[in-house]
Amino acid sequence: MGRKGISYTKDPFFPKQRKEDFMTEERSDFKFNYFFGLVNIVAVFLIVWLLWYIFMNPNTVMKLYTPMYGFSLIVVFLSGIILMAKVLEWPALYNRLYQKDNPIAKGILLTIIAFLLMFGLNYIVFWGFIGKFGVAYFSPDSIVASGGIGAEPFVARENAATAIVYFFTAFLWMALFWDLGFGRWPWQNNTYGVQVWSRLFAILFFVVLFYILLFHSHVCYLFYPAQDKAAVTPWWEELAGTGSAFFSLGLILCTLVWIVFSDLLWEGKPWDRCEVAGESTFGKGFVVFFSTLTLGIVLISILLQIFNYVWMEPFVGGQYTDGPDWRFIHAGEIAGFFILAAFIWKNYFNNFPNLNRFWLTALIRSIIVVVLGMLIYWFYYSPLATFFLAKVEGFAQPGDTPLVWALLFLSVILIQNEFFDGWPLKRNRQAD
Repeated sequence: MGRKGISYTKDPFFPKQRKEDFMTEERSDFKFNYFFGLVNIVAVFLIVWLLWYIFMNPNTVMKLYTPMYGFSLIVVFLSGIILMAKVLEWPALYNRLYQKDNPIAKGILLTIIAFLLMFGLNYIVFWGFIGKFGVAYFSPDSIVASGGIGAEPFVARENAATAIVYFFTAFLWMALFWDLGFGRWPWQNNTYGVQVWSRLFAILFFVVLFYILLFHSHVCYLFYPAQDKAAVTPWWEELAGTGSAFFSLGLILCTLVWIVFSDLLWEGKPWDRCEVAGESTFGKGFVVFFSTLTLGIVLISILLQIFNYVWMEPFVGGQYTDGPDWRFIHAGEIAGFFILAAFIWKNYFNNFPNLNRFWLTALIRSIIVVVLGMLIYWFYYSPLATFFLAKVEGFAQPGDTPLVWALLFLSVILIQNEFFDGWPLKRNRQAD
């Protein structure tokens, strides 16, 4: 995200790396053109609209927005992008191995790989392997084969997609947290291969752990009868007033707001005070995890209080805006708009302003991004979205999941920034 791309020594796989070997250069030092940035974000919006029209619009071609099936594919696709860019660091490795100023070829190649990752992870790893030989609810076919209520093909696919959404939400949280908090620690003195694969397996360990603690129980209770021998009653049910894992989803997204703000808008501060010789430490990771989680709890609490003021207190059994589960997912949706706004402001408006007083700059940026996030919120719930997204007007419509559109938008932004090196908005020095 906000961290610059990493460069390596001539052979990135075998020699031990030093801090100096990972020093980076800005891809571009030309004066930022804000008008060009505005044109670029308009172009990206149109690309997102075209992709939505082809793949997600319920009235056109693919009709993948059911909505959980389309939701799962977008989350897996975004996770593949984050996996490549932030965990395995393939874009930076590509730049080092192929000393060519050709961001278009690189971007096309990496985008194709991200698509293949999405296809492989969703259909082969989860539907075809884990769902058939391990955990049945990850595969629609296994759910249908088990029979019983809710085993119809459409419902089975929606339930399997819900479980996949939850798993990869946990992955996004851990991957982005690790990038900000632990960075290359504790493998900073090892080879590139040791670093990225060790980081991947460490992240996956915590992904599985948090998935079990925060989501598994809810998925097991989607079925009738509930799979109470495979999962306990959701531990948050009394606390949240709902057994839905929308509670966990909303909390994670509200936590991710602070991880993204810290990385993009605050340039890694104040967590960099915990670094030693410019490298992350266990202390930094510990502080970042619990600090951002605490701030996430604060944010979701504030949003819930605002909802209570607008729609009054929710109650168990309440439908749509009155349901506690909807309140939590809506908090997560608003957090998603803030995250999207932060990426837009960083990549297309150069994190304006850039003042000498950093914390004043960070405060102004944060306020601007929150306002921008609310404008995106207004757009999504305005009549304009009816035209662009074939969305039913109003709040809490059945089957309406704003996160699908927001994450698709975010995926396109990340592809341009990470895979195409910001082209054509940003250019390498050699190209200028």
